[in-house]
Amino acid sequence: MRVDIVWWDLARSHQTVESLEKDLRDGSVEPWHEVKGLRLKLWIADRERGRWGAVMWWDSDVPADQQLPPNRAAEMIGYAPDHRASFDVAAVAEGIDSLGLAFSAGPSVPAQALERR
Repeated sequence: MRVDIVWWDLARSHQTVESLEKDLRDGSVEPWHEVKGLRLKLWIADRERGRWGAVMWWDSDVPADQQLPPNRAAEMIGYAPDHRASFDVAAVAEGIDSLGLAFSAGPSVPAQALERR
């Protein structure tokens, strides 16, 4: 299994974490449900530092013969990710209980608050 992690620093873009979350709610998540070999895709946000990204968990390497859905983040942000990395998955522990902050009614919890828990 493989994990790809990408993120953008939004300082050079007119997009915000909020505008990118709105795009998720407006339907850009759905096409990813049909991607073969993709176990999980997480959209990640750092409001405090103005960063946006994704984590994609693959059965193996991204299938070379498969066309992926449009990269809405890159289209909206206007440039390629500032950081990209791939890793082998060594182990997995599961404990998912929500869909994420983009779909919740309340604001996100700052990273420092999570670190204190």
